[in-house]
Amino acid sequence: MKEIHNFTIISREQLGEKYFRLVLQHGGKMQPVAPGQFVEVQVDGCREVMLRRPISVHDVDQQAGTMSLLIQIVGNGTRKLAELKEGDKLNVVYPLGNGFSTDVAASSHALLVGGGAGIAPLLHLAKVLGTRGVKPTILLGGRTAGLIPARDDFKPYGELCIATDDGALGHKGLVISHPAFSGQYDIIYTCGPTPMMKAVARSAAERGIRCEVSLENMMACGVGACLCCVTDTDEGHRCVCKDGPVFDITTMKKWYQC
Repeated sequence: MKEIHNFTIISREQLGEKYFRLVLQHGGKMQPVAPGQFVEVQVDGCREVMLRRPISVHDVDQQAGTMSLLIQIVGNGTRKLAELKEGDKLNVVYPLGNGFSTDVAASSHALLVGGGAGIAPLLHLAKVLGTRGVKPTILLGGRTAGLIPARDDFKPYGELCIATDDGALGHKGLVISHPAFSGQYDIIYTCGPTPMMKAVARSAAERGIRCEVSLENMMACGVGACLCCVTDTDEGHRCVCKDGPVFDITTMKKWYQC
């Protein structure tokens, strides 16, 4: 069930120059949020921003009634959100979209592949997989180390592997060239830049590995009304906000083969 609620910001943390993390407190009974779902947040005090901004859910503590958002500063809306402080209110529509499949066997070998802001939803996913007895391999990439935020937070939940284009940290090169990527897996989850996700999807398809991709199309309404986030799938045009953002690649050949 979707809810519109004024959350209280109980923590704000700057993560390098381009990222920051907000921890939001519900104050009542928070709706369950699945890994891969997102929220639409209201940006107040910015005339250039008329619509809400879609943000991936980074982490959830259902018992405490808290939700974390890992946000990249890219435009007027996110710059305004970066000015928020502890104690401020943030109006949120949540939970939105369809998340990752987590109904996997405890014996499953899972790989999580994230790049840039696409790292955000993978922490909640890693934690939930852990509750099912799965300790995944987590492969995060970026142009340089400073563009892989919150990477140490993943260490308790799986084997952490890093790839940087400049070799500043971990393997030098793209995530798909990291030795961990060529391992044997039952399922691969990925979120990040579109070229990276398409490469991951193509490789998974060639190797016969189940794979889910979380698309990052521009989204305005978050409920499938405005149609600005439509993507072409093997099953026809689908709204990323309503039918996704997570899709199984078995329906996405048109997307990843182009």
